[in-house]
Amino acid sequence: MKPLLIELGTEELPVKALPGLAQAFFDGILEGLGKRGIAFDHGEAKPLYTPRRLAVLLPGVAGEQPEQRSEVLGPYLNIALDGDGQPTRALQGFAAKAGVEWSALERTTDNKGERFVHRAVKPGASTAQLLPEIIGEAIAAMPIPKPMRWGDHGYGFARPVHWLVLLLGADVVDTELMGVRSGRTSRGHRFMHDQPVPIASPGDYVELLRAAKVLADPDERRARIVEEVEAAATSCGGIARIDAGILEEVNGLTEWPRAIGCSFDREFLAVPAEALIATMETNQKFFPVLDGDGRLGEHFIGIANIESRDQAEVRRGYERVIRPRFSDAQFFFAEDLKQGLASMAAGLASVTYQAKLGTVADKVARVAALAEAIAGEVGVDPRHARRAAELSKADLQSRLVGEFPELQGIAGRYYATAQDEPGEVAAAIDEAYMPRFAGDAIAPSPLGQVLAIAERLDTLAGGFAAGLKPTGNKDPFALRRNALGLARTLIESGLDLAIAPLLQRALEQQTVKTNAAGTRESLTDLHGFVFDRLRGYYADQGVSAQQFESVASLVGPIAAEAAPTGVGADRAGVAGAASAASSSAGSLLDFDRRLKAIVEFAKLPEAAALAAANKRSRNILRKVEGELPSAIDAALLVEDAERELAAAVDAAIADTDPLLAARDYVAVLARLARLRPQVDAFFDGVMVNADDAAVRNNRLALLKRLSDRLGSVAAIEHLSI
Repeated sequence: MKPLLIELGTEELPVKALPGLAQAFFDGILEGLGKRGIAFDHGEAKPLYTPRRLAVLLPGVAGEQPEQRSEVLGPYLNIALDGDGQPTRALQGFAAKAGVEWSALERTTDNKGERFVHRAVKPGASTAQLLPEIIGEAIAAMPIPKPMRWGDHGYGFARPVHWLVLLLGADVVDTELMGVRSGRTSRGHRFMHDQPVPIASPGDYVELLRAAKVLADPDERRARIVEEVEAAATSCGGIARIDAGILEEVNGLTEWPRAIGCSFDREFLAVPAEALIATMETNQKFFPVLDGDGRLGEHFIGIANIESRDQAEVRRGYERVIRPRFSDAQFFFAEDLKQGLASMAAGLASVTYQAKLGTVADKVARVAALAEAIAGEVGVDPRHARRAAELSKADLQSRLVGEFPELQGIAGRYYATAQDEPGEVAAAIDEAYMPRFAGDAIAPSPLGQVLAIAERLDTLAGGFAAGLKPTGNKDPFALRRNALGLARTLIESGLDLAIAPLLQRALEQQTVKTNAAGTRESLTDLHGFVFDRLRGYYADQGVSAQQFESVASLVGPIAAEAAPTGVGADRAGVAGAASAASSSAGSLLDFDRRLKAIVEFAKLPEAAALAAANKRSRNILRKVEGELPSAIDAALLVEDAERELAAAVDAAIADTDPLLAARDYVAVLARLARLRPQVDAFFDGVMVNADDAAVRNNRLALLKRLSDRLGSVAAIEHLSI
């Protein structure tokens, strides 16, 4: 086993693609070695990279492949030999292809008979011989959407390639790749050590580059950036805001990072902090400095890719480049304040939202009507809901949002505050966009939640009404993200609102008019679309597909389609006892409570047996022709097991009725779990389909009563699949 070093030196690679390129190159090398049976010691190896290089460093790789054994099956004897036992043309052709005489072939037998086979063993190739091919395959598999070409040759890469280090142990593996001959010479920092760096052995690589002012390990580089930024912020009397995405970009832009503390004029702090932060982070890759209360101060940290002898000059450069951008933001903000939100909102009538759905002003009117109606149902001031909705899109006409699109809603909050709108109205204009991204929190205030729900309802209904349902990777109106945001807001806010009526109201408001059948079809599709997003939402929380389906099939879109009133309908045509909670039908909050109860129920030792029993019960009841019997005659309960089960079911129903009314589903299922002994005894000792019709119908009625109550929270039979 010898250490292996591969370093591909290039011009500066695209920063956002750099980690992915490095990982793909690393994975491709490992896959190539493994595919050829070359043993290697992975150790703690990981992708190494800087803006100018991609490297793979493995602590141990075998010097050659193991012996290569091959087995190629040939024709069966009845085809391979003629009546005189001589080779047919089929056998001769097979032998010629294998490069041997037919008599040298071996025989083997399978379930179809005896046949010829060619077995061969050849020495494994040396790793050095195979490495050029392995590297070529790894590069070809890298995710480079638009390879760059240079010179007059036909090959391409993410950026022009200038050097290649290829060492197996202390030896150079001689090859040529993209016009560059392999060797043992790397290169140091472009400015601080612009000279060759000879590598005697792969194990020296990281340390030799560090001496040449290059940190090849991205984790070491990232840690240095964080350490220096935090130290610089502390020296400024504040705390650095280190965004993970900006940190990763800076890590991909530097080989020898050094933090420089900078400042700007305090007058710029009158501009919304979010605009200043967006400028520093997105445009300049700087790190803002906050005070102890999390407010932006007049300091920021820049990262230089050089250890400058004149840091003051670097600082002046960073401060000089930030000032005009801050001045622009300051001007935009001042002009927007002069215009006012009402004037901005008036301009939305001339902005098309979508050809079939009218203008942005039309959308605002629809959202305002929805928000006003929803507010009245959840105890929020309808006047505030309408006012917040009417102003929610006004900042799209502002100069500040024109320059910083990510400030939608945030800018509106500042302008609403400046014109003395109620505080909750101003906050809701911002919160309407929450959650803005995966992992973001929902709107924190009740008014913000109402506006967020109304906004997403209209976007989803409009998208489906206009035929803009997402297909594949295409989702121009972000309907998937809006559906998940709607569901999360309804669940995490604790608002107990049935979702189907909300969707129907939103559909009926759309400018694209359809008949009643079309509206029902859109409602069904949209309802299912929201629940599809919930599958992923709960899967991320560790909920199994069976657990999700057990609730969705009872109170989800499948059940709603079968019985619009919701929980009273049963999949097998059996009237479900879930009607005890019919007031909560269709509420995602209720769905969430049921699902969490099922997750807890599934942990109980009785769960599997009761799920299987309920599945068996439903199968029996499904086969009954005609109307199912409902009344139980105690006189016809002739077996001890059925009398005990009937008494146990009566007691369980009496105990769980108030729990169902209170929607304490965990307690309901815990109580029903206690039925297992009687259920097991019943199925072990009682024949349901007795010859006596009266006894049989009585047992079916008992089974129906049991099954209805076992399925009152969810279709637990799905847990037995």
